[in-house]
Amino acid sequence: MPGIASRILKLKESSTLAFTARARELKASGVDVIAMTAGEPDFQPPKHVLAAAREAIDLGMTKYTATEGTPELRDAIIAKFRRENALGFDRDEVSVSTGGKQVLYNGFAAVLEPGDEVIIPEPFWVTYPAQVEMMGGRCVYLPASAENGFVPDPDQLESLVTSRTKVIVLNSPSNPTGAVYPREVIRRFAEVALKHDIWLFSDELYEHLVYDGEFTNPASFAPDHTLMIHGASKGYALTGWRLGWGAGPRELISQMNKVQGQVTSSANAIAQHATVAALRMTDETAAFQAMTRAAYRERRDTLVNGLNGMGLHTPMPQGAFYTMTDTSPIAADDLDAAMRLLNEANVAVVPGGDFHAPGRVRFSYATSLERVQEAVERIRRLLG
Repeated sequence: MPGIASRILKLKESSTLAFTARARELKASGVDVIAMTAGEPDFQPPKHVLAAAREAIDLGMTKYTATEGTPELRDAIIAKFRRENALGFDRDEVSVSTGGKQVLYNGFAAVLEPGDEVIIPEPFWVTYPAQVEMMGGRCVYLPASAENGFVPDPDQLESLVTSRTKVIVLNSPSNPTGAVYPREVIRRFAEVALKHDIWLFSDELYEHLVYDGEFTNPASFAPDHTLMIHGASKGYALTGWRLGWGAGPRELISQMNKVQGQVTSSANAIAQHATVAALRMTDETAAFQAMTRAAYRERRDTLVNGLNGMGLHTPMPQGAFYTMTDTSPIAADDLDAAMRLLNEANVAVVPGGDFHAPGRVRFSYATSLERVQEAVERIRRLLG
């Protein structure tokens, strides 16, 4: 067989997808596995969004759209940023993609040269370093401790900047920790980006899932240096619809559209029409987001209090729907701990090694309260 590119051979498989697949295999064989691996809301989307998708089919909206997205959706995104974040954009400063992951990929492809450095706070979503390495970039990691709620120190951030630094990644609320960075920390990140003329890529997929503290958008401080990566998957439960968007300086967005035009072209036309309905702040959308936040908060409290009560140290996440839990009482190694939880307690989690959180595992509480309660009981029995 002809050869495979070495950079792809070195690319790690997503541990989240691997443990999710293993949990599905066990379920298919009849084992009652509580899957707490994937970051996927268990709620159905709002009914008016589903109705909009049906309307798109009835209206024949089944063809290609412009690569950068329909004018109607980009206008809805612009209205969202104006209404919720006090930020103003024009249509050519917004791009629609097949999920937030592609927005991120387009951004890295548009700005990175081989050897460029990208600063990524730890623990991190595993896709960040994978995409950087695919572009020939080099990852530089910014530590953040559990004792500080996994919020990094901006002074330490600046100490990592070199002449090769091209991008700083910011993810608040965070996957995998649930940390919500204080406004002052966001401002300091933006100041570093401005001072050293560095891009700030802000992953904001969990903006609408904040329980304590408040979401702060870095573009308020560094608009000409910030790319916002957003989407419909988390706050509107539209994961399988594959709809994300980016907003930032028009020259960057233009180059990202060029990349997308050669990779996937436009996002799904039906999903775009439905997402317009989701982004309009109707009573239905507001009620849906309030309901899901309340449900996640209750699940979070149940899980975190239960885990801490068993000696599994778990900082209280302020947003998203994840915990990073110390599993040293279960096993010395996080991979071994995850395997014990799966095979002996039938609770599927993701080991922390790939997130740069050794000795911890990630729980996703995007599952019903009853299943969260049952997971706590199973782990309690495992620990005796």
